[in-house]
Amino acid sequence: MTMKTLVASIATLLLLTAAILPIQARAEDDDGDILSEARILHDPAIPAVGNADGDITIVEYFDYQCPYCRKISPELAKVVRDDGHVRLVFKDWPIFGGTSIYAARLTLAAKYQDKFAEAHEVLISLNEKLSEAKVDAALSGAGIDLARAKADLEAKRAEIDAILARNHEQATGLGFQGTPAFIIGHFRVPGAPNAQAFKQAIADARKAASK
Repeated sequence: MTMKTLVASIATLLLLTAAILPIQARAEDDDGDILSEARILHDPAIPAVGNADGDITIVEYFDYQCPYCRKISPELAKVVRDDGHVRLVFKDWPIFGGTSIYAARLTLAAKYQDKFAEAHEVLISLNEKLSEAKVDAALSGAGIDLARAKADLEAKRAEIDAILARNHEQATGLGFQGTPAFIIGHFRVPGAPNAQAFKQAIADARKAASK
């Protein structure tokens, strides 16, 4: 076994060990508890991608300027696409400064023109330091009506900022230290899984759900 393979194996082991830590959430949303299962997995203000009727939900807390979020995005997308039964929820947790907050707000505003998925995909695919101008150009290039997105942001700023506040409170309440961080089924998965680890965590979540 090469050193590179050994390091990768250790990283996967640590990831899967983390994945067996269940979230402390209830099946019902008790009195608006921010850490309830309903609030974590099914926030109605955040569009889901993948299979809307999937048997397993993956929640990712991420930042558009997080290099690890960018790196794993194609692998996560492929795992979800190949599986076919995963519901995927992206929760903006902009911890890299003002530009990250700008990108998060505009992406959430894009949902009002049914372009949330497109906005997310183009921004998470940018492998460069972001600026507001770069965010605007990327969104426009992906077919988002930028003028409308900015108007919707102004009109819905309180609602959008409330989403970001909930995401932050959940991520910190769940004990996550940074991005990316995941909930897979009822398991907390901090860090950046590879495709194998994603598949194993999904399988473990299904097994737990069947008990």
